[in-house]
Amino acid sequence: MSAKNRFLRLSCMKKTAVLLFSLFALLPLTLCAQHPETYEWRTPSKNSSESMPCGGGDVGMNVWCEDGDVLFYLSRSGCFDENNTLLKLGRFRIHLSTPFDTKSFRQQLVLYDGYCQVTDGQHWVVIWADVNKPVVHVEVSSEKEKCDVDVTYESWRTKDREMTRREAFQSSWKFAAPKGTKTLRDSIEVRTDGIVFFHRNKQETIFDATVSQQQMDAVKDSLYNPLKNLTFGGYLHGDQFLFKGRTQGRHASTDYEGWTLQSRRPLQRHAFTITMATCQGSLAEWQSLLNQTQRAIQTKRDYKLTRDWWHQFWERSYIKGNERNGGNDLAQSISHLTRNYTLFRYMLGCNSRGQWPTKFNGGLFTFDPEFVHHAGHPVAKGVSPDEYNLSPDYRNWGGGVHTAQNQRLVYWPMLKSGDYDLLLPQLRFYLNIYKNAEERSRHYWGHEGACLTEQVENYGLPCYAEYGTKRPNGFDPGMQRNAWLEYEWDTCLEFCMMALEVLSIENSELDISKTQLTDFITSCLRFFDEHYQYLATMRGAKKLDGNGHLVLYPGSGAETFKGAYNSTSTIAALRTVAEELLRNVSAQPISHFLERLPDITVRDGMIQPALHYERVQNTETTQLYPVFPWRMYGVGRPDLEIARNTYLNDSLAVKFRSHEGWKQDAIWAACLGLTDEAARLVSLKLADGPYRFPAFWGPGFDWSPDHNWGGSGMIALQEMLLQEVGDTLYLFPAWPKQWDVSFRLHARGGVTVEAELKDGRVISAKASSDQKKIVLP
Repeated sequence: MSAKNRFLRLSCMKKTAVLLFSLFALLPLTLCAQHPETYEWRTPSKNSSESMPCGGGDVGMNVWCEDGDVLFYLSRSGCFDENNTLLKLGRFRIHLSTPFDTKSFRQQLVLYDGYCQVTDGQHWVVIWADVNKPVVHVEVSSEKEKCDVDVTYESWRTKDREMTRREAFQSSWKFAAPKGTKTLRDSIEVRTDGIVFFHRNKQETIFDATVSQQQMDAVKDSLYNPLKNLTFGGYLHGDQFLFKGRTQGRHASTDYEGWTLQSRRPLQRHAFTITMATCQGSLAEWQSLLNQTQRAIQTKRDYKLTRDWWHQFWERSYIKGNERNGGNDLAQSISHLTRNYTLFRYMLGCNSRGQWPTKFNGGLFTFDPEFVHHAGHPVAKGVSPDEYNLSPDYRNWGGGVHTAQNQRLVYWPMLKSGDYDLLLPQLRFYLNIYKNAEERSRHYWGHEGACLTEQVENYGLPCYAEYGTKRPNGFDPGMQRNAWLEYEWDTCLEFCMMALEVLSIENSELDISKTQLTDFITSCLRFFDEHYQYLATMRGAKKLDGNGHLVLYPGSGAETFKGAYNSTSTIAALRTVAEELLRNVSAQPISHFLERLPDITVRDGMIQPALHYERVQNTETTQLYPVFPWRMYGVGRPDLEIARNTYLNDSLAVKFRSHEGWKQDAIWAACLGLTDEAARLVSLKLADGPYRFPAFWGPGFDWSPDHNWGGSGMIALQEMLLQEVGDTLYLFPAWPKQWDVSFRLHARGGVTVEAELKDGRVISAKASSDQKKIVLP
């Protein structure tokens, strides 16, 4: 290997090459034409809100440098406690005996290789997560002088902590938490050369309370329960480290205790690992899994495999905006927007191997809640800022409970970016829980089909709080008594559609069963068919209307159009999913179901939210859901002007318009070919967020970093570049000519599409399949 390849070129040092350390010195640096640029800061941070994301597999870290120390929070998907809070695993503090020179300070997120580093040109702290197993690696090195290193594991869960009223919103109890509800303490054990830390759920969890609340004790033993006997945690270890002692202190507004390992002696290179394990079973089984993962570590091999995975990830797709010399502000902004698109895609890539989906309300990268920008936050109106002086475990809208209408925006962009493996945790989530939802239908109403409510728990039942704790006698026990969520059962259908798109791809590496997915989708459709016939017989003698159609009443248009009669968003969802399923599975019942579906309502040249609705509860424009996600209207499709008229002139569509949070107006503008409007909204949507890391948006309507904010921005940018109708690909259907751009994205069936636009002209355009017809502007 040449001497040149024994050095990693740091973008911050320009022509200066430095020896990073032995692991990286053994790996040559190879570049691809569109590899993402390293993101960099040149000053330390003030607090965790100025942290930088880092991760891989199913592990996320918030990394920052404060008061001379490198700190990071450690999170892993699936760490649900008794209250169904998604707990962090702890905070780690790295202290070097020789401090960083702040004049030469650099903190870098090396996107192409998937790691984060802090350096001053003489010292390096490099942090990376193994993509293939839950292990974090940290290496500290010095170019000249030897140094000592202390690493401290810091925990704020050293004793049971009673949750405040606000703090209960991090759990599935939310506003209905019984008085005295506590986050229970972790267990922490000191070993000669390491620290073991874990949380083990007690026998009774919120699952048990939810089952009893919802009158399902008779079938409790048959229900999937992911919280029972769950243990999660890790092991901090370094061969050249010894236990030094304990510390205590206060970070932000939370007391903590620390356990410190110190290096045995000064060296030029130090290394330690944090190995993690999550297990449903005995504590001995958890320890065995932890030991197994620890024994499997081979650092050089593991880093090469991790690095290769990130390279393949970036090769799948990209959107690269280019500034135009002498261009106007609009032309120069595109590189900024596509940079933020790329940074957020990296954050999504950190949960590629998770057993649980990336949460819309912060993902794996939440930080101390007192630093979240609460101004304008709906939940925080009239609330004292001190109410958010809570532990780092806090996130609004819960941990194990899933708001599907928000989750969908995190996952839709993965189709066009070709990140199908990132979709699998979300699809497996539904495969795990839908049998419990089927049990609900049988238990309450005596029919089949998966009744998946909004605000669904990770065990398939409605959220304890959102189910309603003040219920009149005789109220249907299968129903949520909730003004926002009642009769909102259709959000699962968007994930059905994502599953069908995954099934259209011939990829042997996608480890998921076609039979299981089609069974899940069929069950979701069956619920609507059987339940609305059941409801009709509760009102009268006939199951169908005079035209032989289902009467979808009472229904709901998201959380907004309540008491809906034939909700447009529901009909569009059922029709699109059923038609697509019929293409994959030849089944007569599906054909008959399609015949029973009513049409959506178009009146006065505009799509209506429903044939009729009783009230408006929220601000979602579901009359445009036939545009996205259901693609019944759009560029190259019939009746485009009807959809455009709805977007431009429907009074509620105009009133609800925004770029914040989960708002989808930028997507609809792109899908309808409204170029100027799409450019305006996506420029707001993908502008820098309010925190130091530009892809940390929010809180919007939810929490920071707001992942459905970022996801909806990604979708909008993709739709501006590529839309598809049958075998026809529409390139740049809503793209401003002032924006120079090149991209590689994915069409249905795994077809890759590449194109470049420069100076208002299409320079190149190609698809990987000759069965596709390309249409240029």
